[in-house]
Amino acid sequence: MQYFPIFLDAQQLQCLVIGAGEVAARKVELLCKTPATIHVVAPEACDTIKQLVADNKVQFSQREFNETDLEAAQIVFVATNNSTLNAQISAIAKAQNILVNVVDNTPLCSFITPSIIDRTPLIVAMSSSGTAPVLLRYLRQKLEALIPANLSILASLSEKFRDRVKATFSNVNQRRHFWEQVLESDIAETALAGKVEQAEQALAHRLAHPDEVPAGAVYLVGAGPGDPELLTFKAIRYMQKADLVVYDRLVSKEILELVRRDAEKIYVGKKASLHSVPQAQINQLLVKAAKEGKRVVRLKGGDPYIFGRGGEEVQELIEHDIPFHVVPGITAASGASTYAGIPLTHRDHAQSVVFSTGHLQDGSINLDWPALVQKNQTLVFYMGLTGLGIICQQLIAHGMSADMDIALVQSATTPQQKVVTGTLATIQDNVAKANIQPPALIIVGTVVSLHSVITT
Repeated sequence: MQYFPIFLDAQQLQCLVIGAGEVAARKVELLCKTPATIHVVAPEACDTIKQLVADNKVQFSQREFNETDLEAAQIVFVATNNSTLNAQISAIAKAQNILVNVVDNTPLCSFITPSIIDRTPLIVAMSSSGTAPVLLRYLRQKLEALIPANLSILASLSEKFRDRVKATFSNVNQRRHFWEQVLESDIAETALAGKVEQAEQALAHRLAHPDEVPAGAVYLVGAGPGDPELLTFKAIRYMQKADLVVYDRLVSKEILELVRRDAEKIYVGKKASLHSVPQAQINQLLVKAAKEGKRVVRLKGGDPYIFGRGGEEVQELIEHDIPFHVVPGITAASGASTYAGIPLTHRDHAQSVVFSTGHLQDGSINLDWPALVQKNQTLVFYMGLTGLGIICQQLIAHGMSADMDIALVQSATTPQQKVVTGTLATIQDNVAKANIQPPALIIVGTVVSLHSVITT
């Protein structure tokens, strides 16, 4: 290990930055996140530095570097476009045992700045020892996605209860085990959701009852329309910590691959006119598992609150006092229309969108058809493939032109996606010829005409 990682206390740190171009500005902006005193020396300054000076965040001397500038400095950043000057300053600083960093010139540095993930007071610093900056940037992007943006709340909570935990558990291993349980529990998720007071109360209760089995929780997670890259960061985090995953038919195998490997998985999917597990039984399953202390992810295609019956499940959880969190997902209407090149709204076509279910009940679809037949409006029907004929008939019967554009999108956002277009009068034949199968979404409106124009 050529470079020794260290964190400097910047409370009274005197920083000197030589150079005031955009490269230097990036270093100065980073230093401005600390309480350090920052002195910039350069003949000219870029707009970023000028603004920082105007905001009284840095001191600026508009002149050439002078060796006396080093007298008060404890750490120096060199970022001029004069390589000879950079080398001279590096040599002088090293001779005076002053930490020096010459930007983009590792051999001239006595220290190098790491790639930083800032979740103050938690800070993650990484380095490739100056050998692979692109690889380091790639790694940072991955970690940024995995580490919650508001992790600082959890860190502050840990700091607040540190002494109380010490007083409760005299053994360091007991304390470690306690904090591990807290971080894996719903207490942590409650804090990350910004419900700090509620999290503090739950943590205080855990301290008062250390032998009590930790309470479970249910996370209703929207899995999106199919493409796993459309999952949110929070969705993936919950999926990675689940003890039990209860999932629907519309959740793809690629998305299930992202679930924690040792998690139990229960399929409760439904097909048209075939309910493999009744909703009441699903509700009971969620409650029972949570009461057993399990972290349960209820994984739903699309969004839990858009034809996903998430509201019913949440009501059941509330009735049994089960902690829960809901993670929105990209609903099928948005995913299908976007991947099919059909904007749901467009200034020249539609200024409103209606989401409706096309699900058959007793061979009919009971909707407010006159309200659906409006100008400059896009209609989206979920679960409407079986009732496609009734949908077309009713729209025409209530005044919509038989020539109105309509599209069906099968397996939206996945490699198996298929789009069939037509008019209300022709779409049934087109769908039959294309052998469209569920899951399929129906889009009605003149926006469908844009499919052939903007499909990529």
